[in-house]
Amino acid sequence: MPGTTTIAQPRPLNYAFSRAARELDLRRGEFDLAVHLGRIRTVPDEGGGGRRVPRTEIERLRDRTETLRESVKAVGTTEGAALMEIPPGRFTRFAKLGLVTPVKWYPNRYRAVVWLYLAEELRQFAADEENARLLTGRTPEELRDRLRTGADQRARNWRGRHCGFLLRQTEGPWQRAGVVAGFLDPGEIDDLLTDPHERAYVRAFLPVPPAHGAPGSPVALLAEELMTADDPDEIDWFRNDLAREVAEARTLRPAPRPAAPPQLTVPAEPRPAHAPARPKHPRGLRGWLLRRSPRPAHPLTGPDRVG
Repeated sequence: MPGTTTIAQPRPLNYAFSRAARELDLRRGEFDLAVHLGRIRTVPDEGGGGRRVPRTEIERLRDRTETLRESVKAVGTTEGAALMEIPPGRFTRFAKLGLVTPVKWYPNRYRAVVWLYLAEELRQFAADEENARLLTGRTPEELRDRLRTGADQRARNWRGRHCGFLLRQTEGPWQRAGVVAGFLDPGEIDDLLTDPHERAYVRAFLPVPPAHGAPGSPVALLAEELMTADDPDEIDWFRNDLAREVAEARTLRPAPRPAAPPQLTVPAEPRPAHAPARPKHPRGLRGWLLRRSPRPAHPLTGPDRVG
């Protein structure tokens, strides 16, 4: 219509993750991994709804989408072995020995864990001259000894990496303590944090395991298992780190304690006024008649008299 004025809606200062992924033309898995690795900067949501991506970050990365996508490409054992030009069996041995670190995982249809690795890191490992002797020939004896004793560092290395990611998202020592506690068995937390208020406050910041199934499902239980440290030295590391974070948190701000409930004062029930003594009536027929007589309707009216 002539004279109609269109008012442009202001652009948001930051975006939810789903919107940011669309703006950058990334699949959600690629986007989440880029955030995980610190390739995409995020900020806390002022409304308390998690984290968001600043518009300035979207504009910075908009022309680098292909490079960003390539930097977060994750591959499994077969493709990873092909990138490094080694047999899949040797690649698996590298992973169990902790020479390459998983970046994420998912359960297959048999509920077995499938580990994924950054293609970029695998290329760097293969290109490093110091690793040339590991890529060909026999595996060194000391490494084969570790494999014979059942060494498998994949879950542990993933936990360390995931813990680092979560710590980068925190904003204070109590939150950091909650992240570290999230990798310990609940019994370890109870044993270390004897103050019930501190223990409850730390538990409020426990991270949620990566979601791969409905709560309580076998896959969800698998995720909880992978989040929990199991080697004694790893448990000690997380315990020591938790104690350090809590000690630092205490100096900055003690854990909140619930206010004592107000003392309710129950008013004393007023005692009834002393009841007047009941009049004594004579015994016999006269007394019986007086007791049966109706009470006067007015205080000035005297009782009926019996002649």
